[in-house]
Amino acid sequence: MITKVNFRLAWLLFSTLVISACGGSGTDKAAKPLDGFAEGDIKVLADESFEPIVAEEQVVFESLFSKAKLDIHYMSENELLNLFLNDSISVAIMSRELTPAEKKIFDERKLPPEVNKFAVDAVALIVNKKSSDTLITVSEIKKMLNGNTKTDQNIVFDNPNSSIVRYLKDLSGNKDLKQKNIYALKSNKDVIKYVSEHEGAIGIVGFSWLNDPDDDYAPYVRKVQIMGVRDEANKKYPNDYFKPSQTSLVLKQYPLSRGLYILNSTGRVGLGTGFASFLASERGQRIILKSGLLPDSIPRREINIKKE
Repeated sequence: MITKVNFRLAWLLFSTLVISACGGSGTDKAAKPLDGFAEGDIKVLADESFEPIVAEEQVVFESLFSKAKLDIHYMSENELLNLFLNDSISVAIMSRELTPAEKKIFDERKLPPEVNKFAVDAVALIVNKKSSDTLITVSEIKKMLNGNTKTDQNIVFDNPNSSIVRYLKDLSGNKDLKQKNIYALKSNKDVIKYVSEHEGAIGIVGFSWLNDPDDDYAPYVRKVQIMGVRDEANKKYPNDYFKPSQTSLVLKQYPLSRGLYILNSTGRVGLGTGFASFLASERGQRIILKSGLLPDSIPRREINIKKE
């Protein structure tokens, strides 16, 4: 069950507790918890396909609250779930909710996680800048993933344990993805680099890796282009192709989307709760808006009109 956050109320509570925490006496160190709403250290698991946006949120959060330190470990979805389900680390950022079987594990520990969605990402298909084949349908994607089409194009994605691979398996109904022209690399950066160097390849990456890339892989991003995708099953737009954008995501035009969730199973109000509240706050949502992803709650834009 998702705990929906009232964003303004969450941020107001967050700010109030921060002021209270900072205003207390510093002499009673023994009474302080290991971490508070905006202070202390905490380990966080994060899906590596969301590293660009999560890292940006972390920088702003820690700059605002200098006593807080987030030790974020980026890894594949399978690795993340293994640690999270085994109670190694109690806060995780991932691309889906827990399954009933996974929820049962936490229920038996009496620590059901609080789950909050804070953004929407897209799974983007990219081709080389020189490629003239820039349009594809959802049914064509499924056929390619199932090996039911004759093509010389190589399909590449990040590592076999990633959330993107799990998404593609769910989309295609193929639990193996072992066709001869389908390859798993190591990371989203590797996929972008490969496609930038191979005209006959289709890469599948998280959309956040294509917006405002870091200097180490920005030259490769400039050599690829995003494909337009048509969903024949979309009743409103069965004949239209869309690229991922905030507009196409909010209007549900782009068919390959997924949520970003933060899960907290610490069982108490601490730094995990503080970071989740920050992500849900107007400041956290504006960072997502600026990144090109879709915030779960679009921040208001205030316009002042002056009378002359």
